[in-house]
Amino acid sequence: MNAIEIKGLKKSFRGMYALNGLNMTVPVGSIYGFIGENGSGKSTTEKLICGHLVKDSGTIKLFGKDYTDAGVRVKIGALIENAGCFPGSSIYVNLKMQCLNLGIENADKEISRVLKIVRMEEHANLKFKKCSLGMKQRIGIAMALLGSPALLILDEPINGLDTDGMKIMREILIDITQNYNCTVLISSHILGELEKIATHYGIIRQGKMIQELSAKEMEERARIFVSLKTEDIQSAYKILKQKFKNVRIDDDHIKVFDEEDTEGIVKYLIENNHVVSEVKKNKVGLEEYYIELMSKKESA
Repeated sequence: MNAIEIKGLKKSFRGMYALNGLNMTVPVGSIYGFIGENGSGKSTTEKLICGHLVKDSGTIKLFGKDYTDAGVRVKIGALIENAGCFPGSSIYVNLKMQCLNLGIENADKEISRVLKIVRMEEHANLKFKKCSLGMKQRIGIAMALLGSPALLILDEPINGLDTDGMKIMREILIDITQNYNCTVLISSHILGELEKIATHYGIIRQGKMIQELSAKEMEERARIFVSLKTEDIQSAYKILKQKFKNVRIDDDHIKVFDEEDTEGIVKYLIENNHVVSEVKKNKVGLEEYYIELMSKKESA
């Protein structure tokens, strides 16, 4: 069974389509990285799933049932835009009010549970306005986790976080899926961080899904490249272009794609009077894969 199945989803605003026939499949138990440029339809999709917007046409199924089904709606937790907390109230009071809204019994036990999940159990009495951005994001996730949802929808939860904040967020999201039977749909522009946790990806453009794949499939499709550094980058680049098909300059490195013979490449440069100061073999990551996919679509 899939946590989310979307077919032919359309949503327009003032005659302009934000979603134009979107198809999407999110497996149960996955961390699904939802990727796309600004205005591609990510937030619109998430708001439709949550019932914050009304679709024009198409179908949305959650755990095999229509997304309007009352039994399935209680299985959704979401953090879209911000936590919606009262600044002058403590973390505990904000969570207690949300428990009352949701009709959760034994609220204190539930608050203790979610604060432990987001590593905030020692800060329950801290006022929300005194929390850092990372803490506020974790409080938002704690709010979304009240009632033990089976599906958690997060819109850009790691944007603006420092290195420690992103590390904690990664640990929390992995913990949620592995130990609390929760599927996570997460959108983010920070693809390097997303790559560390996502099990599946959906790449959206102009309201349409252009590719869905698992992390394993992306790893298998990722192109191998040799990265080099020389004193005269431009000259070395021209030399390599004479022998190798896919070569490009990226920052202060030359990358030779679809080649595994590191020694052969270095030897060729030495024979042409170029000293190589740095060399390593690698695979294209999520960010480069995404950029390459987008460039292919633009040229198609």
